[in-house]
Amino acid sequence: MNSCQQWKTVTAMVAINFAMAITNVLVKKVLDNGVSHIIILMYRQAISAVFLAPIAYFWERKSRPKLTARILCQLFINALIGATLCQYFFLLGLEYTSATFSCAFLNMVPAITFILALPFGLEKVNIKNKSGIAKFVGTTGCIGGAMVLTLYKGKTLVRSDSETMVHAVNYVKKERWGIGSIFLAAGTVFWSSWFLVQASIGRTYPCQYSSTALLSFFSAIQSAIISLITERDFTRWVLKEKLELVTVAYIGMVGSGLCYVGMSWCVKQKGPLFTSAFTPLVQIFAAIFDFSVLHGQIYLGSAIGSVFVVIGLYILLWGRNCEAKEETQNLKQPQMEEQDCNGTPQV
Repeated sequence: MNSCQQWKTVTAMVAINFAMAITNVLVKKVLDNGVSHIIILMYRQAISAVFLAPIAYFWERKSRPKLTARILCQLFINALIGATLCQYFFLLGLEYTSATFSCAFLNMVPAITFILALPFGLEKVNIKNKSGIAKFVGTTGCIGGAMVLTLYKGKTLVRSDSETMVHAVNYVKKERWGIGSIFLAAGTVFWSSWFLVQASIGRTYPCQYSSTALLSFFSAIQSAIISLITERDFTRWVLKEKLELVTVAYIGMVGSGLCYVGMSWCVKQKGPLFTSAFTPLVQIFAAIFDFSVLHGQIYLGSAIGSVFVVIGLYILLWGRNCEAKEETQNLKQPQMEEQDCNGTPQV
């Protein structure tokens, strides 16, 4: 039963990250066509709310707990951190860089989640044992890789010969990797924070469809307010091309809808660190799509930084797994001693 549950969560996270990679590639294509990132965010969250609302109503109407002011406040903050600000900065960074490069920053999410969890007691580090050392070394590796990604671009390793590399479109924004990295780093921190906030909400309001629908609703309102402030030209609010409509519909229903539902379920089942550990898959999938569909380029800095981040990530996860085994053994030991004192043979 535990093995079956384990495979369910693993399969779900692989599928979610595959869908998220497609989301990033499609959004990059639309951004290169001149669509405002904040307009994409607003439509994305609005479509997600409309898509999930009827599902949540019929699927969870008998099990849904009462909505209190405290829960609504938590969901509003969750939407601000994990949807509005996270996606605002990430889309802004994506606009200045590439789909593959932006996804490389997602590899830092598990390490940042781990660091943010320390002050709240959700994670701990004991450098006197191998699990604590592994967690420290892994986190350091992730941070080092992130610095390489941010500060070093390097030469082109893989170049596409396609003419579509030249963005002959209505609106072209010059790639500025430095400022793009800052925006991506900010989005990554907000994304990591969302896993911790979602873990708390999963205990107080354990309805994935309803909580995600409300998150999308609040985020749509928040992003609409930002749009009114930053995007005064209402002609840019109109989506004209078929690709723009298809992209917004997909990222709304799948990217912000079903993917968030799936991640909320996985956080509830396995915790924030396990769920965030699958984010490196996004970069692998995005690199394939980016090179084959968008004909993007792969740079030396991105490759070196990504290797450091991924190695650091899995050292961190290995340490976390060792720590979990140690905790399980420590729990079993008193039970075995108690059975022995009562005269019951040890198994």
